[in-house]
Amino acid sequence: MSKNADDRLKVTFLGTGTSIGVPVITCDCPVCISNDQRDKRMRTSVMIEVNGHTFVIDCGPDFRHQMLRQRVMNLDAVIFTHEHRDHIAGLDDVRAFNYVLNKKIDIYGTPQVMEAIRVEFPYIFSESRYFGAPQLTMHPIDDQPFTILGVEFIPILVLHEKLPVTGFRVGDFTYITDASYISESELEKIKGSKVIVLNALRNSKHVSHFSVNEAVDILKKLQPKAAYLTHLSHFVGLHEDVNKKLPDFVRLAYDGLELTL
Repeated sequence: MSKNADDRLKVTFLGTGTSIGVPVITCDCPVCISNDQRDKRMRTSVMIEVNGHTFVIDCGPDFRHQMLRQRVMNLDAVIFTHEHRDHIAGLDDVRAFNYVLNKKIDIYGTPQVMEAIRVEFPYIFSESRYFGAPQLTMHPIDDQPFTILGVEFIPILVLHEKLPVTGFRVGDFTYITDASYISESELEKIKGSKVIVLNALRNSKHVSHFSVNEAVDILKKLQPKAAYLTHLSHFVGLHEDVNKKLPDFVRLAYDGLELTL
């Protein structure tokens, strides 16, 4: 039986770039001066829409522009992979949704992430709350599946060098960014996903991110129907050129790319 339109999971790549984005300030390499819009990458984030609900995984410093570009009118929750600034720095801008939707925004992350947010945004949590601060409801998560508005999220625990990072599986879709190691037990949670998104920082080896070849090797092992590489630096190369070298089921993600499962 085919799914109803509301039951289908829609994924929008809000950003697919590394922590400094692409183009890089002051850089005149072929990627940074490319006229191909797919080579222009904001900080990494993804939006999931399902059952009439809207979830965003990570909100970095480009969050405001990403919401405006996609004309996002609703936000039910923000789910965080980890506490680095390129993944949390846009949190202040959820206040626009507070005003328009007249509700607090739920945020989800490990206790370590929640503590980092408290440190980064102390004015949000002060006893004499600043009127213009975002209104948030914090939900700590661990390694167990959790549900938001009837939608199940399965945490996938990975390492960003030594830093714990959480990827997420939602139905047949798995999203992992900022990873350099995934254990066999966590790979088991991913198996059977129809679409997998995995980070691939550059072509050469890196201490805290998979390279393109390392990511492709993992994806060949998991064999999804389709896979997309994200958190890409300008060192990866031109979008059009790199895609020609990848296996048929693997493609570079790009900002604004939409998928429906």
